[in-house]
Amino acid sequence: MSRVGRKPIELPKGVTVTLEGRSIKVKGPKGELARPLPPLVDVKLEGATLRITRSSEDRKGRAMHGLARSLIQNMVTGVSKGFTRVLEINGVGYRAEAKKGVLQLSLGFSHPLELILPKGVEARVEKNRIELAGIDKETLGQFAAVVRDQRGPEPYKGKGVKYIEEQIRRKVGKAGVG
Repeated sequence: MSRVGRKPIELPKGVTVTLEGRSIKVKGPKGELARPLPPLVDVKLEGATLRITRSSEDRKGRAMHGLARSLIQNMVTGVSKGFTRVLEINGVGYRAEAKKGVLQLSLGFSHPLELILPKGVEARVEKNRIELAGIDKETLGQFAAVVRDQRGPEPYKGKGVKYIEEQIRRKVGKAGVG
């Protein structure tokens, strides 16, 4: 049995779960999230805990069991606490600015890049740090990856956009001749 899927999900105070057919809605102090349930998986609400069971013992059923539990746990955490992702900009003249619904990046190109923030994602910029916050972990992570891809960190000087916890493996440049 899936070790991840077997663990019950404890619902914190203020979080309610609604099961409608093959979809689940989670509502909490930070907002509301809904998603369809993966196939081969059933969810049972027992008081303040959710139990995820699978209908098939084959490989696909076991995979969906753990996946469904992780997705639902992320929904519960998102509506109760929220998620944040912090990126760091390194490089001379590289900067970011958060305006109404738009993240503007100056990353050494001939023009500034304007990225429209997805629904439910907020951006704050302090010096060389971009802090993205939201309740949907999937949307937040995808947008953070898009921001990083605009100018990924390079291995020689470390210039570019990187996640705050990311370690850049640095390379040695050319050896000076003589």
